[in-house]
Amino acid sequence: MKFLAVLFLTFTFVACDDDETKEPETIDTNPIVVGMNYVKSTESFDDTYAVLKASLEANENIKIVAEVDHMANAASVGLELNPTKIIFFGNPNLGTPLMQVNQQAGLDLPQRILVYQNDNEEVFVGYNSTVYLANRHTLGDVATLTTIATALKNLSENASMADITEQTSDVIADYNVTTVLSDQTFDATYADIRSVIDGNENLTIVAELDHQANAANVGLELLPTKVIIFGNPNLGTMLMQKSQTSALDLPQKILVYENTDGEVKIAFNNPELFVSRHGVINSDATLEIVLAALQGLADNASEE
Repeated sequence: MKFLAVLFLTFTFVACDDDETKEPETIDTNPIVVGMNYVKSTESFDDTYAVLKASLEANENIKIVAEVDHMANAASVGLELNPTKIIFFGNPNLGTPLMQVNQQAGLDLPQRILVYQNDNEEVFVGYNSTVYLANRHTLGDVATLTTIATALKNLSENASMADITEQTSDVIADYNVTTVLSDQTFDATYADIRSVIDGNENLTIVAELDHQANAANVGLELLPTKVIIFGNPNLGTMLMQKSQTSALDLPQKILVYENTDGEVKIAFNNPELFVSRHGVINSDATLEIVLAALQGLADNASEE
């Protein structure tokens, strides 16, 4: 019987010589996330997000795939989270060439931009740098990477009315990507994954993308490649409460693709990503549940 996975759910006073009073230390609240470029917005959270969305909607080459309001999702299960939204959007003319080099890049497509407000009411905009994507998926110097980088930078700066800060993106190939080889066909593998997710009342399917079909719509070729985006606020919120930038890698995603050798593979982000990339600590139990569920979904779908 196949295994069916289930996702569940300063101020400091310091003694001073000569009774001198020291100024309180300044706390650096800027995010430190490998591969995430960010802008500290000069605008409110709502205005920043609204301008970002309007800019995407105004571009006829871009399609908004999904919007996720993590704060509202947290509230729906009785949890609290600062304002946090992520918007997924794509342009097959730019994304397809990345997947033509390495279909695994579909795990990080469509593009996404995160907007969040922290405890100090500071608003940040963040996105995956193209250097991070290129290193993680061994993309080399695909021509469209430069165009993508410029677009992400302009969208973020325009919404924030401030300049971008770039962070280190020196990650190794397949950084926190887990891959499982399927014994089933591409269609059967994807169908099994979707069926289990759809049948779990704790999960919500946020979006499904058929990258091959989207490529064909703009006259480009791509081998079978699909990604499903889904979430469980009970688990995801706990990670974002530890580190709000975790929202850049939430909701969860599973990629299914068939390569030139006819092999069908399943790829997903290993939850270790939240530790090494976002600095999530003291969440071993939650991460173990997430890993067991993702691995279970992949193992179940890979067996005939």
